[in-house]
Amino acid sequence: MLGRDASFSAKVFPTKSRLVLDTVSVFGFMLFVFLIGVKMDLSVVLRSGKKALAVGILGFFIPLVLASLVAFLLDKFLSLDHDIARALPHVVPMLSMTAFPVITCFLDELKILNSEIGRLASSSSVISDVCLWSIMCVLSFADLARTSSVIVIVGSLVTSVLFFTVVIFVIRPAALWVIRHTPETRPVKERYIFIALVILMVSGFAGEVIGIHATTASLVLGLIVPDGPPLGAALSETLDCFVSLLLLPIFFAVSGLKVDVFCIQNWTNIGVLELVFFVAFVGKLIGSMLPLIICRMPFRDALSLGLIMNTKGIVELAILNDIKNKKIVNDEIYTIMIVSLVATTGVISPIVKFLYDPSKRYIAYKRRTILHCRGNDELRILACIHHQENVHSIISLLQASNITKDSPMDLVVLHLVKLMGRASSLLVPHRQKDKPPRNPTQSERIFNAFKKFEEQNPGFLNVHCYKGIAPYMTMHNDVCSLALEKRTILIILPFHKQWSSGETNESSHAHRHLNKSVLEKAPCSVGILIDHRSFKSMHKMNERSTFRVVVLFFGGADDREALAYGQRMSDRSSVGLTVVRFVNSGPTAEIVAGTERSKMLDSDILRNFKSKTKYGSVEKIEYREKVVGCGMDVIVVAKSVVNSCNLVLVGRRHGDSTIMLQLGKWNERGDLGAIGEILAASELKGEASVLVVQQQTRLWGLKDPEESTHLRRIKL
Repeated sequence: MLGRDASFSAKVFPTKSRLVLDTVSVFGFMLFVFLIGVKMDLSVVLRSGKKALAVGILGFFIPLVLASLVAFLLDKFLSLDHDIARALPHVVPMLSMTAFPVITCFLDELKILNSEIGRLASSSSVISDVCLWSIMCVLSFADLARTSSVIVIVGSLVTSVLFFTVVIFVIRPAALWVIRHTPETRPVKERYIFIALVILMVSGFAGEVIGIHATTASLVLGLIVPDGPPLGAALSETLDCFVSLLLLPIFFAVSGLKVDVFCIQNWTNIGVLELVFFVAFVGKLIGSMLPLIICRMPFRDALSLGLIMNTKGIVELAILNDIKNKKIVNDEIYTIMIVSLVATTGVISPIVKFLYDPSKRYIAYKRRTILHCRGNDELRILACIHHQENVHSIISLLQASNITKDSPMDLVVLHLVKLMGRASSLLVPHRQKDKPPRNPTQSERIFNAFKKFEEQNPGFLNVHCYKGIAPYMTMHNDVCSLALEKRTILIILPFHKQWSSGETNESSHAHRHLNKSVLEKAPCSVGILIDHRSFKSMHKMNERSTFRVVVLFFGGADDREALAYGQRMSDRSSVGLTVVRFVNSGPTAEIVAGTERSKMLDSDILRNFKSKTKYGSVEKIEYREKVVGCGMDVIVVAKSVVNSCNLVLVGRRHGDSTIMLQLGKWNERGDLGAIGEILAASELKGEASVLVVQQQTRLWGLKDPEESTHLRRIKL
């Protein structure tokens, strides 16, 4: 709008500077395309299932055919003017495409990149882009054959083949060499980054010389660089901020300067373009939704995917700039298309937010808790790992969980990795290599440790290893979706603080956000493991030594879940269990508030446990009651407990009471509950590790999980 004022435009954007801005904007888009190529994983096309393949192909060809047919009929029966008739053959493919960079940016903005719909949209957009590139290559070659001589055609083919040969057989091996000579924990050397940028500039120049557009050459160069750490992540980390914060705004500003809404005068052109736009929109909606509806996907989810596939962005803007610079479209058509693209994407975003909530599918239809398992049921656990340091404590906890023939365990190990150097998220099972690698990656070292653990429990333990690569903000989607798919009973997450030599090492805020999101949306019970580096390895113990487990019982669903887990552990001969029941010293005051049904369930599980102690060893199974009158009394008891055992189990949530309000002031920002935060505090200086347990909170049809009429399965 401001560019329309001639005096303002002359002062702010003088003619001499416009040429510089145009050059910088093209350079910025070239770097952006290179980064997209680096982050893109073309193996997605080979791994794509039938659903993604159908959505990608139909979502491109159906709008292409329908829009082309409408454009042909309009041109034949309405006698369109020359400008609009020449523009439509170039506009229709642009409206039919679904650009991978645009889709991934849109999904990341909506925080659904690693959701089911997000992964499907990413894979489908890659397939759609492959379809577009294939057609454009054929059309370009046909145009070259029609307008050029044989010598020019042969020269173009030879130079193009030579360019691709150098890129594939020279530059890619060099990139792989850099990766092999960069240790996993060390950054890529700066000189390699500099050389990569020089090669990018040379490739862009060479592409322009031999007739390949600089952006195409940049994309090809980016595609041969392996995505992810170390090289892909290093290039992304180096260039992302520079490109997104400095160069791309210039690109958008230059594009905006070409828009003049006041040049729109011909209403016929508006009607024709909007009709073609609408037909392409509906065609893509049909092409994207049809395979999903056939596969019985919910209509809301299918509609959400169809709208996402219609999203337009920087790639379509670049195409419009290119055909405008070639004088294929005039200012009026260019402006109409820009306004239509912006309006469409602006409307799609809030609609998708309203229609699609990935957390809704994490609501389980059955009870998935330890409390509701039969004694001989398979214990299904999902263990989440951030670093190799988490492995020892989780394996020790699992060893204490009484893995036997009568009580087997199905373990899913999920290594969570931050999304770096990739555009799309990934959740894939780990495939064991025939020969062990000479330099195993961190994921391989983690999975090897759990595979050895499986070998120590043959026939009783099944281990399945997965690797999830996603942004920290949406990483909980991987955890919850995998837990739902594997019918997990308990999710184990490492606490966001780690202890080393008595000192607290705070991890990033991202781990805390992940734990909080999983606690809110998990389809089963959740345990947060606080590792004080005191776990003894169970397989090194002899039968005379005892692994001491203490359950702090105040009351409520979470404490009952913790006690159920402790009882399962106590079935192992080398595990001793002590239950500490807190009782308020006041005659009428309650230690925690709760419904009458909750109190009845507390009494039932404690009565069953106390009856068990009559038949067991006093040294192995013990029940105590501690009378407390204030929050400080609870802290004193907790301090004595953490110094006399190996593992403490406690519930996360407790009903309000005077004592709980006093304890809540210990750490008001904590996510572990009043008791959990006290046990996790470094001031307590305890040696025992702590598992803070939350019972399943999301169950279909129940507002309060304690309302279930099948809260406990009892063997008769």
